[in-house]
Amino acid sequence: MTENQQTQFLNLRKRYIEGRFGRLNPVQKDAVFTVDGPLLILAGAGSGKTTVLVNRIANLVRFGKAYHSDKIYGTVTAERIAELEDLVQRGSSEPSPELEEMLRVSTARPWNVLAITFTNKAAGELKNRLSDMLGSAAEDITASTFHSACVRILRREAQVLGWPQAFTIYDSDDSQRAMKEVYKQLSIDDKFLPVKAALSAIGHYKDKMLDYKQAAEQAGDMRSKLICNVYEAYAKRLRAAGAFDFDDLIFHTVRLFEQHPDVLEKHQTKYRYILVDEYQDTSVAQFELVRQLAAGSGNICVVGDDDQSIYRFRGATIENILSFEEHFPGAKVVRLEQNYRSTSNILNAANEVIKNNEGRKGKTLWTENGDGDKVHHYQADNEHDEAAHIAEVIGEHIKEGAKLRDHAILYRMNAQSGPVETYFARAGIPYKIVGGQRFFDRKEVKDILSYLSILANPQDDLRLRRIINEPARKIGATTVDNMAQIADGLSCCMLEVAATAANYPALSRASAALQKFYTMYEELLCAAAEQPLDELVTFVIDRTGYRSMLEAQGEEGQTRLENLGQLISSVKTYVDAKGEEASLFGYLEEVALIADIDSYDESSDVVVMMTMHAAKGLEFPYVFIVGLEDGIFPSEMARYNAEDLEEERRLCYVGITRAKKALYLSSAEMRMIFGQTKRNQPSRFLGEIDNSLIEEDCSFMIARRKEQAAAFGSRRVEPVAPRHPAAGLGSFSRGSTLAGAAPQPKAAGTKAAFKPGDVVRHKVFGRGIVLEVTPVAGDTIVKIRFDTVGEKKTMANYAPLTLEE
Repeated sequence: MTENQQTQFLNLRKRYIEGRFGRLNPVQKDAVFTVDGPLLILAGAGSGKTTVLVNRIANLVRFGKAYHSDKIYGTVTAERIAELEDLVQRGSSEPSPELEEMLRVSTARPWNVLAITFTNKAAGELKNRLSDMLGSAAEDITASTFHSACVRILRREAQVLGWPQAFTIYDSDDSQRAMKEVYKQLSIDDKFLPVKAALSAIGHYKDKMLDYKQAAEQAGDMRSKLICNVYEAYAKRLRAAGAFDFDDLIFHTVRLFEQHPDVLEKHQTKYRYILVDEYQDTSVAQFELVRQLAAGSGNICVVGDDDQSIYRFRGATIENILSFEEHFPGAKVVRLEQNYRSTSNILNAANEVIKNNEGRKGKTLWTENGDGDKVHHYQADNEHDEAAHIAEVIGEHIKEGAKLRDHAILYRMNAQSGPVETYFARAGIPYKIVGGQRFFDRKEVKDILSYLSILANPQDDLRLRRIINEPARKIGATTVDNMAQIADGLSCCMLEVAATAANYPALSRASAALQKFYTMYEELLCAAAEQPLDELVTFVIDRTGYRSMLEAQGEEGQTRLENLGQLISSVKTYVDAKGEEASLFGYLEEVALIADIDSYDESSDVVVMMTMHAAKGLEFPYVFIVGLEDGIFPSEMARYNAEDLEEERRLCYVGITRAKKALYLSSAEMRMIFGQTKRNQPSRFLGEIDNSLIEEDCSFMIARRKEQAAAFGSRRVEPVAPRHPAAGLGSFSRGSTLAGAAPQPKAAGTKAAFKPGDVVRHKVFGRGIVLEVTPVAGDTIVKIRFDTVGEKKTMANYAPLTLEE
């Protein structure tokens, strides 16, 4: 091999590797080809951070350090140079096995890579895209959430900490139930210290890596000391039950590594390359976990955006990303500022808002997508006017070929969704609230999961309490309390007490029922050992009497049975995906770690409504941000606290950058919220956007004023609450709004009367034929078959319907 051949080969290898990542821009490539040491990727909204993560991992596994290296493993020959040159020119074919080895330098083994995300959905997307790039090698890469990664570690090491390997994971409802037992034990009044407040405080302690002893040392006032006492009792109750709550998973993994260096070293050896997504949202505990794992190799890559740090209330600290270079000396910083999602006007509005924050590292988003529409602003009379305007705009987009799912309505707090929900429901516009009750939080689903939990972990007294008398078995609350006291005195679990209930006088009246329950439990245990998981769930529903109980409840019970059918489907899906690895422990883990946003179905053709916190990581062609008024957004409390105001501004930045094609901002002259009608000034965030970027949407309001002028002559008309064109919303005075009145329908006879066979036009769904007309409560339900969306029902006095001649 001559020096000239080596140089020629190295140049060709570099060109070949670069070609494999040809779709990336120069800055993205810089991040992908930076392999060793700490790396901070400051990724602006829509800048392709997931693409960079995926490609960086692919480069680590496929080529390693080859791009910047002058090492060659193998002999350079004229034939190899010719083959590589041919590959570079064609840019598609795969190299021969011999050449493949010469393209690698110090590659990462797939099982040495740990990629941590914040949602299961993001982890799943990462794995799918890696599979497309790396094939079967991607199966050995660990891509998971912080909590899933910690569960995996704790399943192997929990016994070192004194927990059973088959530990239970408590969700928020379980934690509240456990805390209520602690309150009984300590004789604490929930009115003095609400259970949720205590759990929140304990969660913040765990986020800061403080156990109850360390928290007690910092406690100053009586309330703080009481919380520390509750923390101690709660922690001991969870330990006795062999359970972790959600905050425990990271807390105890960090403590495990602190207390057992050999365990830490084992995992440092396994995970040589650590990548963390959404790093700006990490807590102190999450930072400690990452720092511990990365200390072995020093290869830590974090991706985040300090301008999108919006979870301080959950324990996230923006200091983790702002101080990354201090925590990891020698770190390289790469800024991704080219946006592939939005138009220039949308990005310029976002830049205008966020530049007012002082606590940021600084970057400016830009795009090649063109200017696009200006940012639309609508000054509504009130929240009902705001809702009507949104429906009007969506209807125009549908006429132009858009889908309902292209639209997202974002708000600062859940309470703001009410007026929009009411209007959409009456107008027959399908919508979905993201962040409502989870499927797995439904009572019947939680009950069956509780049965499964005590099969996996007999020490789980909390779940046992939930279902020992569900369905009713004549095992009352007093009996259960007596069982708990006996179990506590014997340092055993309540199931053991149930097995020998006849031995305890305090349980004499219920001993037969308890023995019968325990016999059933043993049958379920046998089934768990012998039956496939999906068949086990069906057996549990039947053998416990749960199915019979629901069947006896009529229509309500039928709905709940359908939910249990969906639970069985969920288990089957899990079994199909995991194959031989499927287990009861694994399924319960998966359920416990599902987040709200993981259940968001992007394929459903409905308008999406959610808080701006929930919208993070999503994007939509059309975005509406409602309630841009001081006191609403930013919130009242944030107006007087600099840190809170900066976080609110980051939240506004997140909301703005969800929009791809058009952004609609709205504020109201007055708004009823929490039972009070307030007149607030437009949000300061609106004022921070340059006027040249904003277009005032006045056409809807002007049309309404002209309609009033025609009806009442030239005299001045006081502003009224909205009436959507052709929607049939009656006018009502400001006085009625101030009193809290909802929009009232027109009086009978003022609305066109519909009858079967009529051809009508809906503002959103287009042309349709009336099938049925049903008078109800002073209004009429109209069933219509639309040309585009099939059959829908609407309220005649509220729906945006017009009768075609």
